[in-house]
Amino acid sequence: MSTTFIRNHQFNVIKKQAEFLLKTLRTVADRRVLDTVRYTAVTNITGAFPDLTQDQKRMLEPISTFETAYDFQRYLDALEQYLEPFPPITEKQIQKLFPKNKKLKVPDLGSIDFRYITYLSWIDIASNRLFLVYPFEGKFIGIEGRITPTNKKGYCLFCNRHHELAFFSVRTKSALPDNYSSYGHYVCLDNNECNQSITDTGSLEKFILSVSK
Repeated sequence: MSTTFIRNHQFNVIKKQAEFLLKTLRTVADRRVLDTVRYTAVTNITGAFPDLTQDQKRMLEPISTFETAYDFQRYLDALEQYLEPFPPITEKQIQKLFPKNKKLKVPDLGSIDFRYITYLSWIDIASNRLFLVYPFEGKFIGIEGRITPTNKKGYCLFCNRHHELAFFSVRTKSALPDNYSSYGHYVCLDNNECNQSITDTGSLEKFILSVSK
């Protein structure tokens, strides 16, 4: 059995580099430029992993040798078996993360391909609430807040890509007893698009940790 080591956001980095390299191959004839782009693609991909074994590195590096769309697709298809899915989670575990919400509507977990998500989220349209679950240091963190569509496109805090945005506002406790404040930011309205675009978890984790204290 293959040992998984590629998380969703890292796979997105690989796909992004493959797309850029293929586009360059189709539009640039200068061999020196191509060599630079090939080198940069490998550097960006391996740089997305804090720890790689030599075998894992050898799996990723061949991208610099490809010439055709078929080569790149075969490479991506071969790497899918090494995707490390979102940790297993049950409906009961999710409900425990939001104890104050007695009528929590959990999404159909059986319909989700957990290989391709960095975070789990869904919107309760009736209450305009967004619920987000993220695995961090061996446990799950759950946050919820009000979601307000903006009807405009911009850069999402989580994935840093240009998508349709919503304002996500989370109520947080302040240092004073019984005193609350709100902390919010613009995020993708469509969490599927966001999960397909995110290439780094830094901003996502910073946001989650800042509102879950």
